[in-house]
Amino acid sequence: MTERSLPEMSHSKLLLSPFVNEAFTDFNDPAIKQDMIAAIAKVRAELGATYDLVIGGRRVRTAATITSTNPARPAEVIGVHHAATEAEAKDAVEAANAAFPSWAKTPVSERVALLLRAAAMIRERHLTFCAWLTLEVGKNWAEADADVGECIDFLEFYAREALRLDAATTPIQFPGERNLLRYIPLGAGAVIPPWNFPFAIMAGMTTAAIVCGNTVVLKPSPDAPTIAAHFVALLEEAGLPAGVVNLVQGGPAVGRTIVEHPQVRFIAFTGSKKVGLEIHERAAKTQPGQHFIKRTILELGGKDAIVVAADADLDAAVEGVAASAFGFNGQKCSACSRVIVDAAVYDAFCERLSERVAKYATGDPAENFATGPVINGVAHKRVLDYIALGKGEGRLIVGGNAIQTADGGYYIAPTVIADVAPTSLLAQEEVFGPLLAVIRASDFDDAMAIANATEYGLTGAIYTGSRKNLDRARDEFHVGNLYLNRKCTGAMVGAHPFGGFNMSGTDSKAGGPDYLTLFTQAKSIAEKIGVVSEKDEEQEERMGM
Repeated sequence: MTERSLPEMSHSKLLLSPFVNEAFTDFNDPAIKQDMIAAIAKVRAELGATYDLVIGGRRVRTAATITSTNPARPAEVIGVHHAATEAEAKDAVEAANAAFPSWAKTPVSERVALLLRAAAMIRERHLTFCAWLTLEVGKNWAEADADVGECIDFLEFYAREALRLDAATTPIQFPGERNLLRYIPLGAGAVIPPWNFPFAIMAGMTTAAIVCGNTVVLKPSPDAPTIAAHFVALLEEAGLPAGVVNLVQGGPAVGRTIVEHPQVRFIAFTGSKKVGLEIHERAAKTQPGQHFIKRTILELGGKDAIVVAADADLDAAVEGVAASAFGFNGQKCSACSRVIVDAAVYDAFCERLSERVAKYATGDPAENFATGPVINGVAHKRVLDYIALGKGEGRLIVGGNAIQTADGGYYIAPTVIADVAPTSLLAQEEVFGPLLAVIRASDFDDAMAIANATEYGLTGAIYTGSRKNLDRARDEFHVGNLYLNRKCTGAMVGAHPFGGFNMSGTDSKAGGPDYLTLFTQAKSIAEKIGVVSEKDEEQEERMGM
């Protein structure tokens, strides 16, 4: 363990070092490279196991199962998971509610210590979790490493934020009173994470909820159930009490049952706009026996743009656009799917971008190729359909085809289509794959107008040498995460609180200083001074009252 993972106890309060982001792993180091190869081999030896549901600490099996497979080798089974029905989903909510009173009363310092123990355990098993990510969702080594590192960051950051929130005070003390402001938990809630960051986002939403004193029903994506199962097992190993996190695997029907349950107080969801809006609508309908307004914490999709101004450093812009568009094969809600280029440099930019993208090597992420498969057959068909559409709407300059392999992986060549109209489907709809649209802008005013002309507002970036352009972008580029002269992916916990505007979600700002407040409710307490004597209070404290 590192120094920061070993909290000291003093007067029943944790004393923690300042938060520092987890360092990236250097896979160019021959020893680390061999360790990663060994980790993949170790995990491969464990593939195909059967995993139970976890409800109230009990292992539960059902008649139906969900099989997780490797998108690079669809015949390779990662894990077989018992699938919940409506009955198990309801049982999980009841278990979460039964565990809530005790967990809510658990001192914040103990809940924080649990997160820190879990972070330390993940740090020790870093490459093993990287290997699970590589095999279950097709992340290359660097992408898997970033996912695991962000997971650790979330646990470490939220642990510290929980202590800060617990020490909150009112802005003033009113004369003659003792004024307190406490952030108390909401109750039992649902966490429904995505498959594309199946460790960091899944663990981040779950631990943000529980460190505040809530209990959780966790329903992972059917495309990434195994990683969630291993995380829940790790939490139990770290000392998580039964019922605080309940694991149910399943599809949309199970999710709807949980969302609509009258005892579920909040739903934290990351995923598509379509599903997020459905969750928001279902949560808004009050169910019989429900005596509270459900809270939704939604991080949805994007149609993220990078603007390349006439005075931009084109080499830097090309590299940033390529990394943003094709990192993890474009399967990030933050991925650049539109690049808007000033007409003065448009042709030169397209030529350099085509040359850069053509250099990407695509193959099995277990062998650490730069680009790999999309997540499943449905995604494979969807992206190819968008490419076919794009060929009719614009000009193909690189890629544009599926890549056949002996293992039948879901590979698509990184694809760039130029001369795309700003209002076309390719420029407006989220693709979630290795497909980039290039749009010509007449000038900087036009570029900013095009950038904002979608229903989304998640991430955006601008490359320019002009301070005036940067200042305008700060004011006018309407996104939740804006990056100036750098790529639009790779948000770091603490430095880049993450969440978007408009149809990109509720701007929840994961990894930021106000995120935990979404999982709490504020209680103001005012006590008149002098009614209870200090002597009586000291005596009660000594007696343990």
